[in-house]
Amino acid sequence: MLRSWQLRRTLGITLAVCLLMFLVIAPFYWIFSSSIKAPQEIIAQVPTLFPHSFTLEHYDHLLKSSAFPTYLINSAIVALMTMILTVTLSTLAAYGLYRLRFPGSKFMFRIILVTYAFPGILLLVPLYDMLSRIGLIDTRWALVIVNVTFAAPFAVWMLQAFFRSVPYELEEAAALDGAGKLRIMIRIMLPLTAPGIASIAIYAFITSWTEYMFASILIISDANRTVPVGLAGIIGQYQVDWGLLLAGATVTTLPVLFLFSLVGRNFVAGLTSGAVK
Repeated sequence: MLRSWQLRRTLGITLAVCLLMFLVIAPFYWIFSSSIKAPQEIIAQVPTLFPHSFTLEHYDHLLKSSAFPTYLINSAIVALMTMILTVTLSTLAAYGLYRLRFPGSKFMFRIILVTYAFPGILLLVPLYDMLSRIGLIDTRWALVIVNVTFAAPFAVWMLQAFFRSVPYELEEAAALDGAGKLRIMIRIMLPLTAPGIASIAIYAFITSWTEYMFASILIISDANRTVPVGLAGIIGQYQVDWGLLLAGATVTTLPVLFLFSLVGRNFVAGLTSGAVK
């Protein structure tokens, strides 16, 4: 009886995992497989699960006859700068907020959480006015500032579990050896909180890489557009070049997949550690 229940439980978990993997992998497979199909096969009334034709003309047109490489470079610059600034500022802020004892720390923690009570679209007009006054409209720095503004509060909040899990005795021992606060943070706190830092790095990168609303408003010239806005421009008023759009979507997912392949294990460990500690 017990073995039968365990068998059904194992079978149920296996089926659930397979279903989840299908739901996650199927869209990526469909986008990639369709991007190498001939135009006639893409728009055929009966869809094909496996490509009956093979062509790279969509990628050739995307990379050689469109402005997509420029969009890709702009997105890479904005995402990397956002990631670097978010990790730097959030790590320093989280260390000061959760490890240093000073009056008002709990109030500042609540203020960070309050920032998520307001939708980002409500800040669109004041942010546009502020950036316009300092001459940053239609620049990549405008997107970096906006992305860091929205990513940093969550990153600081997420790092609290990691900083609080490190025993104070380690800092006290380092202080007795003459180490200052900055050295303690670099030599002790950063290695011990590496999964959390990797998590916020990936979060900041993906948030910036996929951001569309502010990029479509703050950027005016075609030379400074990012990938999401560029892909939206492929969709015309009367017709859509599906091959070009699918090729662009495939290329867009590659940096995210590459980043996850490098630090994905730390990202998962960061999420699970932050949930338990």
